[in-house]
Amino acid sequence: MSDERLYIVTYDISDQRRWRRVFKVMHGYGEWLQLSVFQCRLTRRRRAELETALRELVKNGEDHVLLIDVGAADKIHLAVESLGKSFSKMERRATVI
Repeated sequence: MSDERLYIVTYDISDQRRWRRVFKVMHGYGEWLQLSVFQCRLTRRRRAELETALRELVKNGEDHVLLIDVGAADKIHLAVESLGKSFSKMERRATVI
């Protein structure tokens, strides 16, 4: 039995520079689902680390981050339903300018 829990993390960051920083931090903790939405499987310790990292970046009164605890990761199979556009995992690609 795993002690990981499944979280959906979504954020609305008002400053583009802070948004990029939050986005980079999130890549270290979870799977990118959509622009500002991640699925994360975290132990208590990793969740605390993530929260600490986000608190250092987020500006109170301007930004908003939601950490939604879906439940025990080994008992949850996240099913994503998409309305409008079809859902597919976002792929990171390098852009050469």
